[in-house]
Amino acid sequence: MTDKPLLAVTIGDPSGIGPEVVAKSLQNRSMYTLMRPVLIGSVLCAQKALNDINSTDTVIEVASPSDVKAEPGLIEVISPSDWEGTKFPTGEHDAGSGSASHLWVEEAAKMCMSGQVAGMVTAPVNKESWFMGGSKDTGHMEVFKRLSKSNYVATMLVSGPLRCMHLSTHKSLIDACKYVTTENILTALQLTDEKFKDWGFKNPRIAVAALNPHASDNGLIGDEEAREITPAVKIASEKGLNVTGPHPADTIFNQAASGKHDVVLVMYHDQGHIAIKVYGAEESVTVNLGLPFLRTSVDHGTAFDIAGKGIADETSMIEALKLGASLASRKGLQT
Repeated sequence: MTDKPLLAVTIGDPSGIGPEVVAKSLQNRSMYTLMRPVLIGSVLCAQKALNDINSTDTVIEVASPSDVKAEPGLIEVISPSDWEGTKFPTGEHDAGSGSASHLWVEEAAKMCMSGQVAGMVTAPVNKESWFMGGSKDTGHMEVFKRLSKSNYVATMLVSGPLRCMHLSTHKSLIDACKYVTTENILTALQLTDEKFKDWGFKNPRIAVAALNPHASDNGLIGDEEAREITPAVKIASEKGLNVTGPHPADTIFNQAASGKHDVVLVMYHDQGHIAIKVYGAEESVTVNLGLPFLRTSVDHGTAFDIAGKGIADETSMIEALKLGASLASRKGLQT
């Protein structure tokens, strides 16, 4: 059993569907053949989630990752706070839910950095509840970057063969456009190439999406392609990276999904997120690059409108667990 990676699984915002999709995922007993999961959250929340889906699994609290047995039907939870025993509201923003879920994310990250676990998989949190609870972080990535003191952290979304590496994520569209510089693009390309080689791609085929419609039509619609993107592609190619672009964003994703490219570097949040979610929202997974530890995540939100009803779709969580286990085992990206 010890050859299977030990993964910390945060249950997300307790007022949302996070605990439910985690609980449902672990009803799939094949998960235990891939990994040893330990939940980071609240025993009470985990038990409520099991009740909501009519599961007879047993929930127990464990003191540390080293105590995990990872037996199917046994849901093991590390509860690293005074929030244990708190009954959180269901289906609404709440300061307590925000504070608790933020703490659970921090604790899981610390377990990763101390080597207690091989990586972490995160259920959805709610940024508004985080702010209500006193956090100034705008998302998971900001927490991880702060705790690990990483200089550059990026987000990649994966849905089957379609992979979108984001130049930026949580920026307004105006600020995201300003972030499209040769230097920033080069940094993202080098990180992408490095990680894909770590994951078994000998010569990763990286396509760079254009920022403007029609890749600017030779400067008729904006000049970022000529001024910033093309120079970055040229420099990266001269360094030996297998990079092409800038490609018009209305055609590049179909090409990548059909296998022509291994990954697309997109210029801003919605450019990549929309492509992934149209292609395969239920199976999509988030992966962070540039951290000193492994993190995968569901690619959906807290869905307060269906929380507590037992009807949430766990597919994305299952895929996040599978991908986390594969990367932690150094088996590479799944397609």
